Amino acid sequence: MEIYSKNVCELKYEFVNAYKGNSHTTEILPNMPAESFVINEKQLSLLHEFLNVNPIYSNHIVEKISGVDYTIFEGDLNNYWIDSIKHDASYAPFYPTWILSAWGLALAAKNLGFEQIVDIGSGDGRIAYCGKTSGLESISIEIDENLVNLQEDISKKTGVEFNPKCADATIFNFEDILPKKSIFVIGGVPEIGEVLAESVIKNVLEVLEMPDVSFVLTGSHSHRKFSRDRTDSGWGTTIKKFELEVMSTISLPTYWTMDQKFETPYVFTKKG
Repeated sequence: MEIYSKNVCELKYEFVNAYKGNSHTTEILPNMPAESFVINEKQLSLLHEFLNVNPIYSNHIVEKISGVDYTIFEGDLNNYWIDSIKHDASYAPFYPTWILSAWGLALAAKNLGFEQIVDIGSGDGRIAYCGKTSGLESISIEIDENLVNLQEDISKKTGVEFNPKCADATIFNFEDILPKKSIFVIGGVPEIGEVLAESVIKNVLEVLEMPDVSFVLTGSHSHRKFSRDRTDSGWGTTIKKFELEVMSTISLPTYWTMDQKFETPYVFTKKG
């Protein structure tokens, strides 16, 4: 995964330097399968389809970067961003990872031997979608009904069933999901997502029937001046509190790091 992370991060820098448009929300996908992104033709086609049918993106252009043809998808996140913060139990607004970053998280989960990926605070469902596309069972949990409707529409149009559920993950009954080796991907960096992460972890761990449970925490390299924790990408206190063990950390581009020189670290943990 280190090679994959390096390739995606390098693509981000090349893209930022090459892109001349003014869209606030952009995605980029290669037009042909590439070993550097560990993706075959069918899987790549499904990732393109996700962005093609997603109403967030209204335009696309083909451009060569380092001699390779890529499709750049341009869009506007504002309507969905506003909707995502209207709920009292919403702990963080909807900011998407890059689709190639979502694909990387699914690959990492599969390489670690997980059978099921559960995307918490899933937005438009891209991580769960990539999980299903990579061969994992997937569940997508999102509190905003408009985003869940968007996910259901994407699922119907692409034929990829990634099980969108409109629910508050902090009180969701996880006994209802398949008892498979599962990894929970929790959105929200430490500064704004701590309450969500700790509530979800507590809720999941109370379901004793869940075997080999693990969590992916969305970390941060930029900490507030008075942040209580600067270890494990901002999650050290939470990891210690729940007696979790860090398996690995991978850095990938996200919407909020597109104009930064650093990426978002994703911390893969398991119950110790």
